[in-house]
Amino acid sequence: MNSPAARSRFSFFILLVLAFVLAQPVFAATPAAAPHKRVLFVLSEYGYWGEELVAPLQALDAAGYRSDFATPKGTKPLALPPSMDPSYVDPPLGKTVTTPEMAKKTKDLEASDRLNKPINLSNWLPMKPYLSSPTYLNDLFAYNDALDKVATEISGYDALVIVGGSGPILDVANNKRVQDLVRMFIKQDKPILGICYGVAALAFTRDEVTEKSILYGKRVTGHPIVHDYNDGHGYLRVDGGFPGAPYPLEYVLKDAVGPEGQFIGNVGKRYSVIVDFPVITARTTFDSALAGEKLIEVVAKGLRRYGW
Repeated sequence: MNSPAARSRFSFFILLVLAFVLAQPVFAATPAAAPHKRVLFVLSEYGYWGEELVAPLQALDAAGYRSDFATPKGTKPLALPPSMDPSYVDPPLGKTVTTPEMAKKTKDLEASDRLNKPINLSNWLPMKPYLSSPTYLNDLFAYNDALDKVATEISGYDALVIVGGSGPILDVANNKRVQDLVRMFIKQDKPILGICYGVAALAFTRDEVTEKSILYGKRVTGHPIVHDYNDGHGYLRVDGGFPGAPYPLEYVLKDAVGPEGQFIGNVGKRYSVIVDFPVITARTTFDSALAGEKLIEVVAKGLRRYGW
């Protein structure tokens, strides 16, 4: 390499390499395609609040997520009439809570065929056998085998949303199949969003080992007692209703989180959404849009804490 001839040959080689490199076409790095995201919504058959479905759903639609819908017995869910009535005044708040825009969006969704064929939870998930069954042990084997099968199907979802309204009080809040579904998402480390009375389904779901609520030790929000009706809860497909709130969700949640957790009502604040992964909770109707945004941040950006 010290001789002039060697240095000349080396220089010539370097020039050839540079010429080859510079002659190649330049390609911009192609970004990896975003993985397809899929979310499961659980709705009551006794009436959901329009905005509590529409607002998070439109956020997920805009983000390109696929959404599936499920009800306890596979009947098409229906929106509560007040959630489509811009003139309806919420008694505890003393103001209208449904905008004309949201009323129209809810009516448009109702008129579409999107909710026509929801997943039937009673067909999809097994019912835990009674201890009094004469074949209890074999029934329990079959029950757990069936749950394992559903768990493999759940692996195709990225999140679970439990929509609120008065209806969930009747057929979702203490639904054993919904509780199994919640536990599956938790075991797979996937987020669960509960809105308004949909949060009750999380409070009533117990850890199978500790038998504590899955909300134990968590920071959560939910329908505060000052927002509860004194009278006149409405339901679809059932006559009458409860004289006032059937249970004070605030007290249920305070008991569920235990001394190491916290119920955060944010009374007097415009919005209340809490993320304490894997749980996301939204207080009521007008928190639904923010809840949808935070759910996307949890799924797509790894958000683990918000609002506390």
